[in-house]
Amino acid sequence: MSPRVIIVRAAGINRDGDAARAVTMAGGSPDIVHIGRLIDGSVSLLDYAMLIVPGGFSYGDHLGAGAMLALDIRHRLEDQMRRFVEDGRAILGICNGFQVLVKSGLLPGATLSQLSASLTHNASGRFECRWVRLAAGASRSVFTQGIDAPIEVPVAHGEGRFVMQSDAALDALAANGQVAFRYLGTDDQPTEAYPANPNGSYHGIAAVCDASGRIMGMMPHPENALTPWQHPRWTRESRTHGDGLAIFRNGINWVTHI
Repeated sequence: MSPRVIIVRAAGINRDGDAARAVTMAGGSPDIVHIGRLIDGSVSLLDYAMLIVPGGFSYGDHLGAGAMLALDIRHRLEDQMRRFVEDGRAILGICNGFQVLVKSGLLPGATLSQLSASLTHNASGRFECRWVRLAAGASRSVFTQGIDAPIEVPVAHGEGRFVMQSDAALDALAANGQVAFRYLGTDDQPTEAYPANPNGSYHGIAAVCDASGRIMGMMPHPENALTPWQHPRWTRESRTHGDGLAIFRNGINWVTHI
């Protein structure tokens, strides 16, 4: 049986259908569920092996990017979410979903009680929408296993610069294997330089995971890099699939065997 994956939808989210398509292509069984159905108890998180919080502008980002949906998770779904995490299930947050996971406390520490990081305005001061190159490197993330070569996926965000209280805290995060992806420059090295790094994140951080590796958030959009023809050079290069598909396949493969 295909593992069941819940994709949470709220007002302003616009990549839920793309995420569902990615899950299906990766071998999972997706359900798009409005956050209200989790809050009123008509749907339970615990019926699913994996949770995806997709991109968009949840609740219009009226209190800050991802902040209102994060409040729902912290205060209205706390018991369900805590059990979901403690049971060893997987969570992926993409773009606005990454912002939600950070502002709910699920990343980088998976605590739901203490916020230790944030995602703030791009250093360019602009909304950045284009394709970028990423390297997985060595991390604990179950979503990046076996991704040894650089991948190319699009970004579309205005608040994607991952920050903590100090550079030392960011270094400690990396040392603990919690930096899942970094932006690459033309020399194939992680970079803080614009435009290869669209937001100016320290040491090119594009994605982080928790200490277990089961919860990951990333600013780029792998759900929009599933097929060869989504890539801007698809007519000039021989591609059999989009680079983003491997991330979803890794997640589905992992929850299939837990």
